[in-house]
Amino acid sequence: MEIVSGRTGKPHVTSQQFRQLIEGTVGQESCILTSGENLEPELASNNSLKIRSGMLAHHGNISSVKIGTYDAVNLSNGSQGMKRIDLVVCRYTRNAETEVESCNWVVIMGTPVSSNPVAPTYTVGNLQEGDLVDDCPVFEVHYDGINVTEVKKMLSVLPNVAELNSNKIGNKDNLISMLVANAKKVEDCLTQTTESGVYRWYSAKNQPSTGGYMIVFKYHGGASMRLALTDSGAYYSTYKAGVTYGSWEKL
Repeated sequence: MEIVSGRTGKPHVTSQQFRQLIEGTVGQESCILTSGENLEPELASNNSLKIRSGMLAHHGNISSVKIGTYDAVNLSNGSQGMKRIDLVVCRYTRNAETEVESCNWVVIMGTPVSSNPVAPTYTVGNLQEGDLVDDCPVFEVHYDGINVTEVKKMLSVLPNVAELNSNKIGNKDNLISMLVANAKKVEDCLTQTTESGVYRWYSAKNQPSTGGYMIVFKYHGGASMRLALTDSGAYYSTYKAGVTYGSWEKL
């Protein structure tokens, strides 16, 4: 056993130990920490993306864009008459000889196709096992011809402790409101398939009759909840398997 948070008379805290601490508090998955402008993307042109200030957690590693600044990322040209999806990743690297570590924005270009483009592959590493490269996909850049049509943020913003306390996550109504607030687009909800924790997502049209898509999540305490995001607002109701509920309450 080694002391980590105490004085030993010489430098002794390793980046691996720090990442263990982050993994134990924030978690092992990738997310954006509540800070600055939460790494919001701004398309300056078809060839330039601005990434606003914020902080990123990825496999225990923390990297940031300084408050009051932004990072400029160069984008490649689109192809006339073709569609493409590029990935903007935060790439962690470690020099095997010097042990120096760094994080940089890297654009991985997808394959141009006439329809149904897919995002390119990226390097999946394990920092605790000493991998030298580990990519964290942060944005998808969608092209239609020579124009960028969408910059899709791929990571959620993790609420801080104060926000969690104010939302009282154990309260089902506040949990629903938080889900609504974080579901900026219906399409973002539909990218989720199965969650292993409290809630799960799936799509269902015309719920309620105003149209839209439904999100269902498990709630500890009996009946599950269903939440509908529609053009006319957000609705929710309780339900149990095999029972039809026609009453929706608008948030």
